[in-house]
Amino acid sequence: MRGWLITNAFLHTHKFTEIHLWLTEAAKKLGVELIIKTNAEVLVLLDSNSTNVESKNSHERPDFILFWDKDVRLAKYLEIKGFSVFNSSQAIAACDDKSLTHLYLQSAGIKMPRTIVAPMTFSNIGYTNLDFLDCVVRELGYPIVIKECFGSFGQQVYLAGNRQELIDCVTDIGAKPMLFQEFIQNSKGRDLRLQVVGNQVVATMYRYSENGDFRANVSNGGKMKPYEPDQKQIELALRCCKIMGLDFAGVDLLFGKNQEPIVCEVNSNAHFKNIFECTGINVADSILAYIIKRICIGKR
Repeated sequence: MRGWLITNAFLHTHKFTEIHLWLTEAAKKLGVELIIKTNAEVLVLLDSNSTNVESKNSHERPDFILFWDKDVRLAKYLEIKGFSVFNSSQAIAACDDKSLTHLYLQSAGIKMPRTIVAPMTFSNIGYTNLDFLDCVVRELGYPIVIKECFGSFGQQVYLAGNRQELIDCVTDIGAKPMLFQEFIQNSKGRDLRLQVVGNQVVATMYRYSENGDFRANVSNGGKMKPYEPDQKQIELALRCCKIMGLDFAGVDLLFGKNQEPIVCEVNSNAHFKNIFECTGINVADSILAYIIKRICIGKR
């Protein structure tokens, strides 16, 4: 069996290349050749006369594509060409945009922090007035969490404790899509990351901050320890992935007033080095085993 691992041609950091290596090694252990292809090598060719990608070399056509990038146009193109793509283009797009994630989950009644999506503006105009912030404050109160809709590792997440901080934050973000959320005080500086593959939670870690940061992300200085999720947490994570159409994901949960789980974010291509170091579980092995099982079932 042969697969492609689609990566981004322009993102070169150890954090990403290490994950790519773990995925190819996991495939090798299962007797599968997983070939790395960048989104600059496999281009979107919109031509009504074209047939399939690599049609001139059909023997090189992969049995599946593990799409470890956010180039959703390419992912959609590969699906149109008949490839089995994991995760799907729609699932990746819905997770990449945090506002879409919340809309998907809201429609299914998933418990999340109360959220307001900022009105869309244009990059050459920006916000000519900030009157809508009055409604944001009235509905959510302070402190207010501000998130850029596109961001990773907690680096585009901010906290405003008063109106001036809110205005400064919105002004700094500019015309980029953003949303506002109520601050879950009981979960300040702590959350859960549940790694889901298929219909299973394969690993979970508790993340916590001891430096006063309201975010628990390890990338921001947070710490971690293994965690045994309860049935409610497991069921919520699995339900989120089903709603979003995800084959695998990292689901982040907050703690409500009575410790009830509240969904913070769902990550389609969640990095799993930290959870490996925390739990000893290599999520790459589960992802490849799941994909191979799906492909084999489809060939029967």
